[in-house]
Amino acid sequence: MPAHAPDPHAPDSPGRDTPGPDPLDPLDPLDPLDPLDPLERERTHLAASRTALRAMRHDVESLDIRNVTANWVNAEVLQRQIDARIEALADLADTPLFFGRLDYTDSPAPPGAQEHGVPAAARYYIGRRHVHDADGDPMVIDWRAPVSQPFYRASKKDPQGVGLRRRFGYTGGELTAYEDERLSDPDEAEKASALLRREIERPRVGPMRDIVATIQPEQDEIVRTGVDGTVCVQGAPGTGKTAVGLHRVAYLLYAHRERLARTGTLVIGPNRSFLRYIEQVLPALGELAVRQATVEDLVAESTGVEVRGTDDPEAARIKGDARMAEVLRRAVRSGVTMPAEPCVVVRGSRRWRVPAYELEEIVRELLERGIRYGAAREALPQRVAHAVLTRMERSGEAPDDRVQNSVARNTAVKALVKAVWPEVDPARLVLRLLSDDGFLAECSEGILTDEERKAILWAKPPRGVRSAKWSAADAVLIDEATDLVRRTPSLGHVVLDEAQDLSPMQYRAVGRRCTTGSATVLGDLAQGTTPWATASWAEALSHLGKPDAAVEELTRGFRVPREVIAYASRLLPHIAPGLSEATSIRDAAGSLRVRAVAVEELDGTVVDACREALEREGSIGLIAAAARVPALALALDAAGVPHLTPGTETDAGTRLTLVPATLAKGLEYDHVVLDEPAAVVDGEPDERTGLRRLYVCLTRAVSGLAVVHAAPLPEPLRDGGDGSNGGDA
Repeated sequence: MPAHAPDPHAPDSPGRDTPGPDPLDPLDPLDPLDPLDPLERERTHLAASRTALRAMRHDVESLDIRNVTANWVNAEVLQRQIDARIEALADLADTPLFFGRLDYTDSPAPPGAQEHGVPAAARYYIGRRHVHDADGDPMVIDWRAPVSQPFYRASKKDPQGVGLRRRFGYTGGELTAYEDERLSDPDEAEKASALLRREIERPRVGPMRDIVATIQPEQDEIVRTGVDGTVCVQGAPGTGKTAVGLHRVAYLLYAHRERLARTGTLVIGPNRSFLRYIEQVLPALGELAVRQATVEDLVAESTGVEVRGTDDPEAARIKGDARMAEVLRRAVRSGVTMPAEPCVVVRGSRRWRVPAYELEEIVRELLERGIRYGAAREALPQRVAHAVLTRMERSGEAPDDRVQNSVARNTAVKALVKAVWPEVDPARLVLRLLSDDGFLAECSEGILTDEERKAILWAKPPRGVRSAKWSAADAVLIDEATDLVRRTPSLGHVVLDEAQDLSPMQYRAVGRRCTTGSATVLGDLAQGTTPWATASWAEALSHLGKPDAAVEELTRGFRVPREVIAYASRLLPHIAPGLSEATSIRDAAGSLRVRAVAVEELDGTVVDACREALEREGSIGLIAAAARVPALALALDAAGVPHLTPGTETDAGTRLTLVPATLAKGLEYDHVVLDEPAAVVDGEPDERTGLRRLYVCLTRAVSGLAVVHAAPLPEPLRDGGDGSNGGDA
């Protein structure tokens, strides 16, 4: 798999000193470009493709719709569609327009070509979006098209008609390297992509770059799963599960755009930093308008509740337990009472009487049907009115629907509904549930224990909904109660990342948003660091309402060096014994250093380790237990080492970020210095959660990890009694 690259970030690549014919480049005899410089040929095609893209955009910008719409409403709708098209055709200067090329051996039409109007050709460029020339012939094929699938799936064993697969390397938007695989050559051995490795190892300073476009075959199968199927991806650190999720939503929007335009798509991330990352990545995948939110955002939208309080771990665990759904169901229905008096409706000179026993039958039937509280309350007056109309018909009258609606609005019927089936305000209901021990006991009898009820009751109940200091778990309870009253709108597809940290009630909140759609669930059971962390994907998918979802496991890593992931994997038997150990395609000798020091030397040694890391290129993360962060900040300041806080973008002048262990999940740095692993474990409420937190911290490094400790390492990491591994730093 030769690589050709005058790439300044890839000094080890076998580039050419002088141009010469490329034996791996099948040439088109009609191609006017110089065959002696393959890289220049590709750059010329890139420039021509960018010119064609600008022409496509200009054509749309030039459209005149003044005389093609019937009214101003149609004109507004059409103009919005045109504006969206113009935005989609923007040339993203720093984003590769194409990242691969397929050359077919006998110029067949690849899979899906005829169905999608793509002519048979010897060569196809694969990129982030479709680009055609002035004659309508494709210059770049969208990576999501069926025609592009062999780029990801073709292999030496199954070349799918592909003679040569070429991958391109970029620096910014400039094409700087290429790499070839001759799938039809039996003498060429299969190798891992050098370009992929260089892209992973390239120093990270400034905004995070695009997701590498070299999705692997096992990942591509997940990406192209049908829109009706829910899939759960269990992925070890560095296996690209987030990349799979983002590629999947982009693929589904391409393959089912009209359907998902009606029903909507949503990416749910764990925090704002993750959402900012999504905003940067999705345009490179061909999508500009995918809604992103956290679970807290979704709940706030539906409830209008502002989260201003926190729960202790035990209260949060109980409030997040799936049993609370039944407690809330009982609470919502607690106000329904059986009619004790008949309902008498006066119309003109006639009085129509519906006896109490018949009213009770109507109420019980509505309860037994299990429909939402609000829908049942709306149905009740119509059911009573129907009983009145039945009596009218028996007396010889011929009432119609207008009469029934009039009866349903009758004062007596409205009074009955108010007394028997009162309105429910979800926030007020949850406020009462958490403030009134008698009401909570009544609604949770046989579900919660006395100790659990005491744990979630407010010691000092607030005066009202607005003054209440709601916690995140409280807001989810209100969201559940809201759905019991009125249905939550469902989307066509939801991508849920870092799912292992959700509580059962949070899974239910997400599941409500895709009851009629599908989902892509991404996570790693070993990285669950909440007191309610997911125990198994089967249980989580059941709470989500997708028990039949397929579960795929990714264990081959691309980001974390092999030495580092092997060290972190020592924790797996203690934190997630059912998971397979992760592997890595990257063998970086010396990427792990563990140093034991005296207590009084700890802070100084950590600062020295940061200085050593700063001698290398890229971003540096100093990760420490939250309790250790203030002391380390003082030590860095005293040593004159500038540093940032998480969420602040690094630049060439300040590349070190001081990260509390609780915020490390989802972040990555070229080099990580990990302070005092024992303190990270001790900072959590129990040992298993602490070891999981440590596992997260150990797997944030892309190029190198230095562990500095004074206290004994946690038992699973000890080696030879002193915890050292890989030598003293």
